[in-house]
Amino acid sequence: MYVESIELNNYRNIESARVDFSPGVNIFYGDNAQGKTNLLESIYLCGTSRSHRGSKDRELIRFGEEEAHIRLNFRKNDLSHRLDVHLKKRKSKGIAVDSVPLKRSGDLLGYMHIVFFSPEDLSIIKEGPSGRRRFLDMEMSQLDKVYLTHLARYNKILSERNNLLKQIFRFPALKDTLDGWDSQLVESGRIIIGKREAFVRELDHMMREIHGRLTGQKESVKIIYEKNTGAEDLEHMIRERRERDIATGTTSAGPHRDDLVFLSNDIDLRRFGSQGQQRTAALSLKLSEIRMIEEETGDKPVLILDDVLSELDGHRQAWLLESIRDIQTMISCTGLEDLVSSRINMDKVFHVVNGNVKI
Repeated sequence: MYVESIELNNYRNIESARVDFSPGVNIFYGDNAQGKTNLLESIYLCGTSRSHRGSKDRELIRFGEEEAHIRLNFRKNDLSHRLDVHLKKRKSKGIAVDSVPLKRSGDLLGYMHIVFFSPEDLSIIKEGPSGRRRFLDMEMSQLDKVYLTHLARYNKILSERNNLLKQIFRFPALKDTLDGWDSQLVESGRIIIGKREAFVRELDHMMREIHGRLTGQKESVKIIYEKNTGAEDLEHMIRERRERDIATGTTSAGPHRDDLVFLSNDIDLRRFGSQGQQRTAALSLKLSEIRMIEEETGDKPVLILDDVLSELDGHRQAWLLESIRDIQTMISCTGLEDLVSSRINMDKVFHVVNGNVKI
């Protein structure tokens, strides 16, 4: 699979642009704050329906405008497809694939598979658990529609339950209504936990192999799925903590509090790993993500490297570039000097200046 072209209107600082991509390596260079990341973000949005930066839809629309439009053409299984995204300041976004509107934004997942790698991802090992849960949820949602359905259901029920908990603190008579929400939360929560267990087992297997090769077998790596509670104990934990939840106004048990732990030679990388070890583990994680998509779908994802090469040393750069030779790749950077020295094939080069994209 690869992206053939994209057209943008009133997206971030880009008033109007059309870019025709190479199926190989595409380079976007220019000074900071010129629009390189905005362009790459728009591609990611077309694959996932959301910004990798967590921005709201209205923040993606050019200042002073009411709407933004993205039209992306991609090729998959020897067929070309068109994807349209219509962003509106005061309404929900509209998405259509081959002119057929999607009922929900989440239905977009699975049409395109995109792996986004940015300097922030290098911190996924050492930062808080929310980023690691976000990684799990986004990757699994691209590969498993059942997971996506139950994740969306779980998050909606969780929000309703938390709102109810706050009301019960003031109106105790509402307490009896918790049973209905709890049973729904348990149903979807158990499915999420079970699917995460299977996913992390597979990811751990792939990452061990890749990490060993990346470090010359000098380091081993292991991923542990640190569950807040097991699937079989979820119902008991939710009921046991009910009074505590009412007092705090929030749900304290469930997969929304899960985490991943990364060990290298049995050392917790988050707490005791060096920056080099943490970055190597993050790189191994991203390369494992690429391989998992290939094995699960039989298709190759689009890889986006947003100013990440400058954050890696020569050895890690070389390993990354060697691993992605047959994958369409979008690379942003401030200058071309480092890429020339790395001997990467630059199939198409674009200069981005003040929201304008030029070959």
